[in-house]
Amino acid sequence: MQLGQPSRTALSAARGRALHQSSDEPRVFTDALAVPLAEAAENALGNGYDGNDIPDEARLFLAMRHRFAEDALASRASEIEQVVVLGAGLDTFGLRNPYPHIVVYEVDHPDTQTWKRQRVVDAGIVAGPSLRFVAVDFETDALANQLRDSGFDDTVPTFFIWLGVVQYLTANAIDTTLRFIADLRAPAQLVLDYSEPPSALPPQRRALVEMLSEIMTGIGEPWLSLFTGDEIDDKLTDFGFGEIEDLDWQQMIDRFAPGNTAVDQVGGHVLRAAHRGRTFDAVE
Repeated sequence: MQLGQPSRTALSAARGRALHQSSDEPRVFTDALAVPLAEAAENALGNGYDGNDIPDEARLFLAMRHRFAEDALASRASEIEQVVVLGAGLDTFGLRNPYPHIVVYEVDHPDTQTWKRQRVVDAGIVAGPSLRFVAVDFETDALANQLRDSGFDDTVPTFFIWLGVVQYLTANAIDTTLRFIADLRAPAQLVLDYSEPPSALPPQRRALVEMLSEIMTGIGEPWLSLFTGDEIDDKLTDFGFGEIEDLDWQQMIDRFAPGNTAVDQVGGHVLRAAHRGRTFDAVE
């Protein structure tokens, strides 16, 4: 990531979400702000909005993971009082939050967030009073301190959205974030995505994943943490999470795009897990 600009992956995800709105049929995930924000981002960089460099499978995965996250939130919205979007990039949920009673904390690297906030203005999008921006570098800053300084309340039920981030973090940064969520007094829900290591994939897909990994390293955004399903399940369980719902590519297709014949390329998963909170534990 270059100083003063968003990460390349944040830009690619924004392009993919925007292009999905008009180019993929059926549409899996509807986001009315995806296109204007992506256009503002591209214009600021002097690129002109295109997005055609995003492979169909990658756009579909982006759409399915966001649909999974927002469906999971919608089914629990009556009991949730806070949403925390970790590593938000150019995500728009906080800008279109449909739940008046829910406060959204959008957490991201200071450079990405500053750049994104200006693009929101450029796009003519008005951030509502329910959105709070929290600047955090996951590798160096204390997430707990930054959130609480912004008004976060660990005594009310919270929903965490952590998409497109885990694979770029060190094991220590991942554990620190999971520990923060697990130490909250109130119950929490967590949605995240992850990718499998090449060794866990069929031989015909390993070469592509290894090539993509080299590309990401070359642009300064290397994949640092990959997991098998058992490994991520064990990690979450060790931190006290339960109710783990983990969907692989075909399970996502079956749920959100039945009949689609797109083939998974990188072993992507999306999952939801729940933590009952420390107050509940203390009562027992």
